[in-house]
Amino acid sequence: MSADNDQQAREQLIDLAAQFYDQFELGEIPHMSVPTRTKNNIEYDEDKDVWVYGDRESTRSANSVRGARKLLKAVYTIEFLANQLEEDRSSTLRELYYLSESWDNNEAQFSDQDESNGLIEDLEIVSGVTREDFHMRPEESGATIMGPLHLREQTRRGERDIHCQEDVGEGGYQIPNNPDTIEFLDCDADFILAVETGGMRDRLVENGFDDEYNALIVHLKGQPARATRRIIKRLHDELDLPVTVFADGDPWSYRIYGSVAYGSIKSAHLSEYLATPAAQYIGIQPADIVEYDLPTDPLSDSDINALESELEDPRFQTDYWEEQIELQLEIGKKSEQQSLAARGLDFVTETYLPERLSEMGVI
Repeated sequence: MSADNDQQAREQLIDLAAQFYDQFELGEIPHMSVPTRTKNNIEYDEDKDVWVYGDRESTRSANSVRGARKLLKAVYTIEFLANQLEEDRSSTLRELYYLSESWDNNEAQFSDQDESNGLIEDLEIVSGVTREDFHMRPEESGATIMGPLHLREQTRRGERDIHCQEDVGEGGYQIPNNPDTIEFLDCDADFILAVETGGMRDRLVENGFDDEYNALIVHLKGQPARATRRIIKRLHDELDLPVTVFADGDPWSYRIYGSVAYGSIKSAHLSEYLATPAAQYIGIQPADIVEYDLPTDPLSDSDINALESELEDPRFQTDYWEEQIELQLEIGKKSEQQSLAARGLDFVTETYLPERLSEMGVI
């Protein structure tokens, strides 16, 4: 991020804190309103083709002791972030939680990291500045890319050109915290295959799937970090690459797909920045469990509750997802993507993925 952008982000944070003082001067109780972050308060924006927050809001107000503490913590956090930007430093979300232990007011200290993470999300929404522009980063996600992509990355030692096959080991190119510092130089890939698990990612690389099918294999590493979702979106938007998501056949993995395609509920304010609505789910599908007679586990009570919740989730209310989820509830089974190995180690790259990609019109 440039010095000018750093200064702009800092000014927006300070302006936010100044609003509390303005409210005092007007004789108002200091307050801050943020959208309610629940599935009942997301709606489809047809112009932007993403899911965003609706009109319901929650108010952080100093009219109670609890609300006053929240605003106090917000002011202390704004001061910390403004100083961090001025000094051109960065910190992790975990470090922010521990740093609050050194603040001179005990009431401003966070009780746990969920609280500090939630406040950073609030500040993103009301200031219009992303946490990456606050110079805040998560713990390293370790997500990687393997495939025919040549890029230029901005590092603290200067620019570095990297080919995501030729210049990396079998582990691939590690996605940086802020992918907007990357410049795409050249790309011979035909599509993106975003993969949930490390075991399946390694199987695809070992079998040379990236070479044979000109694929960019992106390891999601479970629930994908924002940086992973951001680079997928950039690759799709800027290089016109189709996006497919390959995950386990269970309700939690469907939500992993959902976070790539629709955005997550808690970061719906960033859907336009992170979500790739054109992303397609390649599997494992409940239909695959039946068709290939895959090894399975029974659905747990929490699995069933999650599937039923997804049927009520507006992001999953499509013919495809309703059909697949209802089938899964009917058969009462779930299956991992690595269960395809029951048909041989090469089945996934020689049969399953090529057939699915062909059916989807990707290859």
